[in-house]
Amino acid sequence: MVNKLFGKGLAFMKSAILAMLRSSDGPVSGPGMAKSLGVSRVAVFKHIKALKEAGYEIDSGPGGYFLKSWGDFVYPFEFSGRQKNIHYFESLESTMDKAREMARQGCPPKTVVIAGQQTRGRGRLSRKWLSDAGGLYFTLVLRPTLPVALAHRALFAASVCLCRALRDLTGVAAMVKWPNDILVDEKKLVGILSEMAGEGDLVSYLNLGVGINVNNSPQAFEPKSVSLKELLGKPFPRRNILEAFLEKMEVCDPADANIIDDWRELSCTLGRKVLIQTPRQQIEGSARDVDTDGALLVEKADKTVERITYGDCLHQILEPQK
Repeated sequence: MVNKLFGKGLAFMKSAILAMLRSSDGPVSGPGMAKSLGVSRVAVFKHIKALKEAGYEIDSGPGGYFLKSWGDFVYPFEFSGRQKNIHYFESLESTMDKAREMARQGCPPKTVVIAGQQTRGRGRLSRKWLSDAGGLYFTLVLRPTLPVALAHRALFAASVCLCRALRDLTGVAAMVKWPNDILVDEKKLVGILSEMAGEGDLVSYLNLGVGINVNNSPQAFEPKSVSLKELLGKPFPRRNILEAFLEKMEVCDPADANIIDDWRELSCTLGRKVLIQTPRQQIEGSARDVDTDGALLVEKADKTVERITYGDCLHQILEPQK
């Protein structure tokens, strides 16, 4: 099945066939598709057969082929114009591990590694990230022209772009939580990890691992989590989220210092009582701001300000507006 779907040139052909089927209100003739694509009717038949085997509901009759439903797929050919950079796997231990391997081998920037499921998906501090069917799990490989000291901005940029994409697409009140989560009504919808390698003072590659609860049900294992399906009362197409996120990332410059201001506008952490847990200590206080390096500035009870660069952030009581 993998070769039938993703072999050289095949993803582009399937993108074109799906575009024809989706743009038509009725059946599309096989000979008509073959003529438009410059291939034989037998080739069209083989591509249609492979799409059916992949799970697409395609009816065939005297009038041609008809796509009964769009489905919820994130195969490379679902992303017209991006197929060559998108790599899909039914199951991986971790998209971050696979993306690291590919980055070290010189894969191009904007490479995306997607897994239908992860067997060893992880969150921050090496915690397990439940990665069952229906969620969206991927890693984006970036090669920004950035000093290593500014690499953190890419994580903030990803949080902002994904938060805005979710708001635009679904209308949910998504907000960013320091350092790398997206919440809705204080429940976790998205987790983002970053991993970087440098050459001298510059970033060689920077990988962003993203887990989004879309059509899965994580609550049984993570009571403080939520999925889009639960929020919206119906399934939501995962490909729309990834497409919108990638589009926003393309026009976002992680080197732009204004990305920190954009993050502040979407933050549900600032102005909150927080408890920060690090491997060495716990710090309690009010989250006052983030600095240009992405560190959280926490004002403690004695009015001193602690600069936090790493740790878990637990929200506590919302402070009254001043």
